[in-house]
Amino acid sequence: MSAGQPIRVLVVEDDPVAADAHAMYVGRVPGFTCVGTAHSGAEARRTLERVRVDLLLLDLHLPDVHGLRLARSLRAAGHQADVIAVTSARDLAVVREGVSLGVVQYVLKPFTFGTLRDRLVRYAEFRGAAGEASGQAEVDRAIATLRAPGPADLPKGLSGPTLERVTGALREEAEGLTAARVGETVGISRITARRYLEHLVESGRAVRSPLYGQVGRPELVYRWLPTR
Repeated sequence: MSAGQPIRVLVVEDDPVAADAHAMYVGRVPGFTCVGTAHSGAEARRTLERVRVDLLLLDLHLPDVHGLRLARSLRAAGHQADVIAVTSARDLAVVREGVSLGVVQYVLKPFTFGTLRDRLVRYAEFRGAAGEASGQAEVDRAIATLRAPGPADLPKGLSGPTLERVTGALREEAEGLTAARVGETVGISRITARRYLEHLVESGRAVRSPLYGQVGRPELVYRWLPTR
């Protein structure tokens, strides 16, 4: 893609209503254009044979193929388009597999225009970075562009500095943390910690799963999603 040209997006979504909505969202973000919609893996392949695509907005649950299997086959066929995966699943194994197949970000259903706009803008910043990194810190900053929270995009009542502390606590504990533990670490209440953790889950930067093996209702454990 040369300077000044929009990033060309193909929306792959089996639900026609959702596909049209996602295509409309893409068209509303400056610097992006939707070049078409596909409702199955086979239709996506046919479109890619005749249209240049820079980015796939790819639903992982298609009627004829899993989205990651489609991404793998496209890589094998020489297609280099990046992927933003759209899914309602929060399976870490799926996330890790996707990273190796060109999945640069995840968007969890249901999502708003603001959520997708945030992902697309960060992707454009990452894609537009040019030149050679001077060191590890610069490489880390470039990668972090895809996931770093923007203060302007935070829900009402959440603050950037507190989110940074919650994020830091979560990243340092590979096995994950409960909201209560995060609250103790950061110095906020469990309820407040949970609001920040749920924001990270909704933003695709963390996942949650129930913690079993204890008396009573299982607690939720939150884990940071790696960027590798």
